[in-house]
Amino acid sequence: MSLYAIADLHLSLGTNKPMDAFPGWRDYVARLEKNWRSLISEEDTVVVAGDISWGMTLEQSRADFAFLESLPGRKLLFKGNHDYWWTTRKKMDFFFEQAGFQSITIVHNTAEPVGDLAVCGTRGWFYDAEADEDKKVLAREAGRLNASIDAAEKTGREPVVFLHYPPIWGDRVCEEMLAVLEQRGVRRCYYGHIHGTGIRWAVQGTVRGIQLRLISGDSLSFMPLLVR
Repeated sequence: MSLYAIADLHLSLGTNKPMDAFPGWRDYVARLEKNWRSLISEEDTVVVAGDISWGMTLEQSRADFAFLESLPGRKLLFKGNHDYWWTTRKKMDFFFEQAGFQSITIVHNTAEPVGDLAVCGTRGWFYDAEADEDKKVLAREAGRLNASIDAAEKTGREPVVFLHYPPIWGDRVCEEMLAVLEQRGVRRCYYGHIHGTGIRWAVQGTVRGIQLRLISGDSLSFMPLLVR
């Protein structure tokens, strides 16, 4: 039983917003499926850390979820900035149940045990939040991260954090999110959101005792990354 991770699938099987026009994204769905099936078994778990589907509603995203359901392994989904289909936990759980999507689980203010690890995290927010509304969102995201780490610690396993937004990018730091990771003793954090030429400024390595790793789909050439 292994744990893998990837972010930013940007699926659009039920909508007309393909990503193939962007550098590095040609035939990305076929590449993702081939890579996934070559790595993942039914006993494995894959974290998908945000920007999963371009659908504006759960119904518009149905084909994308059906695609994920068809792939082997358990899938743990986190919210990204483009996941407009995201709604209340109750509505999402009901939709997946009614659709028969049994391998998909939402992680939101919660944690999911995977072996000796506990998968936790949240979306995160901009590192340069200056407007009052952005500051409110950032404070809420920091609270959600704490709540998710709380849930992870209750399992007695090591919390491994997944964010959509990077806590650090280049020389820019989201101190509010990084402070939570430091104060809670998190040792590993995986994040997405960064694409294309921005990947060159992605911080990957140990910062303030936290091992950081970018897992956006194009940065991994759509090959899920082995976590444990």
